[in-house]
Amino acid sequence: MQWVVVGTAYCALVYLIGAKQLSFGRGISKEEFGKIFGPATMHAIGHIAANISFAAVAISLTHTVKTLEPAFNVILSRLILGEATPLPVMLSLLPIMVGVGLASAGELSFNWTGFISAMLSNLTFGFRAVWGKAAMTKTLSSTAVYAYTTLISMIVCLPFAIGMEGPQLQAGAAAAIAKVGEARFYGDLFMVGLLYHLYNQFAFNTLQRVSPVSHGVCNVVKRIVIIFSSVLFFNQVLTQQAMVGTVIALAGTWLYTDLSSKHKHKKPEAGGGGKPATA
Repeated sequence: MQWVVVGTAYCALVYLIGAKQLSFGRGISKEEFGKIFGPATMHAIGHIAANISFAAVAISLTHTVKTLEPAFNVILSRLILGEATPLPVMLSLLPIMVGVGLASAGELSFNWTGFISAMLSNLTFGFRAVWGKAAMTKTLSSTAVYAYTTLISMIVCLPFAIGMEGPQLQAGAAAAIAKVGEARFYGDLFMVGLLYHLYNQFAFNTLQRVSPVSHGVCNVVKRIVIIFSSVLFFNQVLTQQAMVGTVIALAGTWLYTDLSSKHKHKKPEAGGGGKPATA
């Protein structure tokens, strides 16, 4: 919850000091609000689902499952934006799926709560990427779209946070403060919220420049670092099968990136009259 609260406070502060282009940019119309409400809701649900998965299984498994995000983006991009993915590029996603299956089956901490939550996060983040891309216009930048996404996400999350965890928040905060101290507790909350907001803002800035599918694949690079960092810092043990599955999933991501790049830079064949041929 702190990531949307801190993120909203950050956007408001930046806007008030005059750096509007780094925040909300401008006011939005009812129509624009409607377009942003969808990805903002998916943003909120996706992060809640991911955090449930983190609590249920090893961090490495959650991020391995979330390498399936590009596959969800392929389907949703086709259904919502009408963007077709070439067959060779689409087939390159199969190793990712196989790798995730192997890693999940070989992970010692596997349980269905963690797996289903991670898959729900994939689905909602797929909708967030596709709908968020559609909400970006020439007059409403990716930074502004994400600022409003954060604000709306806070409004969506707040009632659930108060209703489900409100009675436990005070006791939980008191226990954490007793363990690490008040300054460390609030300082960590603030920094985690701020860094999480900035990470997602940069992700939206990237989304404005690439397709939702490529954006999902870019996220996998981040997951490579997180998977192996979790093994090092949290002493998590990867079985041989889980390790093989993770490597296959990451190799599939490289294959997708390579094929996608080649297709993107492939020149269309010339048709009659020197004009590009149309399908």
